[in-house]
Amino acid sequence: MSDHYERVKIELQQMKAVESEAAVDEEQLSPASVSSVPADASFAARRDLSRSSINGRSRSKSRSKADGHERQVNGKLTLMSDLTPLKPDYSQEKGQSRASNEQNIKGTLKLLKGKTPANGHVESCQRQTEGKCEHHGKEDGSKVAKKRRAVTVDTSKAKTSLEALKMSIRQLKWKEFPIGRRAACDIYWHGVSFHDNENIVSGQVNKFPGMIEMLRKINLSRAVRTMQELFPEEYNFYPRSWILPEEYQLFSTQIRLLKDNDSTLKPTFIVKPDSGSQGDGIYLIRDPADLRAISGSQIKQAVVQEYIQKPLLIDKLKFDIRLYVLVRSLEPLEIYIAKEGLSRFCTEPYQEPSQKNLSHVFMHLTNYSLNVHSGNFVHSDSCSTGSKRTFSSVLYRIASKGVDIKKVWSDIIALVIKTVIALVPELKVYYQADIPPGKPGPTCFQILGFDILLMKNLKPVLLEVNANPSMRIEHEQEVSPGVYEYVPSPVDEEVKVGVIRDTLRLMDPAQRKQHATLNTGDGSPEDAIAVETGSDEKESLMDSLPTLCLKQVFPKYTKQFNNLRVAERIAAIFIRFLGVKGTMRLGPTGFRTFIRNCKLSNSSFSMASVDILYIDITRRWAGMLPDSREAGMCLQAFIEAFFYLAARRSKAVPLREQVLLLLEVCEGALEGQSHSHSEKPRPQRLQPTQASAPNTFSSPALTRRHHLRQQPMQLSAKANTEN
Repeated sequence: MSDHYERVKIELQQMKAVESEAAVDEEQLSPASVSSVPADASFAARRDLSRSSINGRSRSKSRSKADGHERQVNGKLTLMSDLTPLKPDYSQEKGQSRASNEQNIKGTLKLLKGKTPANGHVESCQRQTEGKCEHHGKEDGSKVAKKRRAVTVDTSKAKTSLEALKMSIRQLKWKEFPIGRRAACDIYWHGVSFHDNENIVSGQVNKFPGMIEMLRKINLSRAVRTMQELFPEEYNFYPRSWILPEEYQLFSTQIRLLKDNDSTLKPTFIVKPDSGSQGDGIYLIRDPADLRAISGSQIKQAVVQEYIQKPLLIDKLKFDIRLYVLVRSLEPLEIYIAKEGLSRFCTEPYQEPSQKNLSHVFMHLTNYSLNVHSGNFVHSDSCSTGSKRTFSSVLYRIASKGVDIKKVWSDIIALVIKTVIALVPELKVYYQADIPPGKPGPTCFQILGFDILLMKNLKPVLLEVNANPSMRIEHEQEVSPGVYEYVPSPVDEEVKVGVIRDTLRLMDPAQRKQHATLNTGDGSPEDAIAVETGSDEKESLMDSLPTLCLKQVFPKYTKQFNNLRVAERIAAIFIRFLGVKGTMRLGPTGFRTFIRNCKLSNSSFSMASVDILYIDITRRWAGMLPDSREAGMCLQAFIEAFFYLAARRSKAVPLREQVLLLLEVCEGALEGQSHSHSEKPRPQRLQPTQASAPNTFSSPALTRRHHLRQQPMQLSAKANTEN
């Protein structure tokens, strides 16, 4: 036997010993770095995740000499090449020492454990062809690569959206924690409110603070009304509304005057309880005297709106559209609209309102929760038939009649963007109250349900916005008398699973590195069930999923709509002078500091007048918001004061130009102060002489807004006649 053969035999024995040590080391890896598969399959699972170039080869610890020789002549160690891109070369010069082999193998195992030697990964990257690093999906050779674990989702508070959420998580191959988790999760899916789960200091929550409050009927109407004062032509998609009980006398007076001027007009109005949902408490009236009251003739808090008497009909049935809108962030503002929605049909042929049919809810109200109890409700396995259909099926139906559906979609997108822009100012106030700047907290996103009605002339009208749209993908069905069970709803699953799945895809922490920090785990048992996903597997998964059903509409269409963000600029000034973190109301000192820093007082508008203006407006809004526990000036009251100040400075131009001119003055003054002072301005204390100013000042702001509401009412009766 030649000396050469003896040397080869010794080297093969050394390699077999090294492989055995590697297998033992591999089995001793920490639980946090092992996928959640059976122990006997974990090695093969990791091999598959890294897409080994060698498939089906035996992984036994004892290898034959021939097998070892094959690996030697191929110039690489198969065990190591399957796990990492590092490729130790065992066909180097004769006499290579066992210590050198062990050093290469241990270095590789350290990489698997996340303990990369200094510069070890950079050196391996430099050996890659085309200069690309393939180590666990990272292409940046200048960074130490780590395996990317699966995204974790806390679903313990998901409630009605749970089934659709579970399906979405399975499709994404993420990790669900149905009863919560001691360690932090990447995403928390709440069912009702941002506060469903307290003390979250990281990750992302699928609710914004204050969204429920902002989307109550009264607050939504107030927010849109503010924008209607600034941009009346842009915000004509929302029916004229009155807030009850505070505007009951105004409503009664305007209806009486309208009927006195034209006795042929018989307008109809729809009354919606402020905090109602699922059609509860909604009814139609034709006269203010028909308003329902509670004890002591006190009218419930509600919004009364003009009723759209000429809607678009299909099969002689009235219907509305439920569109799902994702607000991905407030700063910067990001809005997505689902490309598919639901069309919900009434179950009784439509007739224009009359005194006889006002109570026919199955004819006038499109709410699913109401019509599902009708004997005419049709559950269908098809997405284009039945009492609930996909919106696309409706578009195809009307497109067959020559309708420009691109124009319809364009109008709907504009309606959605404008509505969200109206909500953002106050949402930012809520956000800074719950998550003040500099305080640990999660980032937020939310799926909203927009209910839209198409008029006969195809103009979209906003009915309401739901903070918690139903995400159920099943419905109740009576299987025998008095016995109900939940059965799958194909049309709901078609739309809602896609919306939730693609929302999660957009909120993937890997896609939002600037907003979220991945939790690396603390060695707790929970970490042991997190699935590691390599880049190749992730790319394969993304390729297997449908394209995103969510379309970005903002900031994509910034040029068309950015000019509408005037109230948001006013809110930024309001937040600047709140003073105390976590508050939502501006005190008298903060208001006076705002006036002083923006240089808005002069000889004709003294600081005493400023105090009276503050008291006048704040007192009025306190009466309009009886449930408020916090004293001071709310954002809407500040906006009213801002409008008054703007009108006082520039009397000869329209309100919008007045407000823009004042914004330039305020922002310019504050920007100059920011350059000269490193800190925010501190509120000045109110002087005793100023606090005792006379309270006989009557704010022209109140007169101006009251005058706007007293203008002759222009209902859509004429427009409906033209349709």
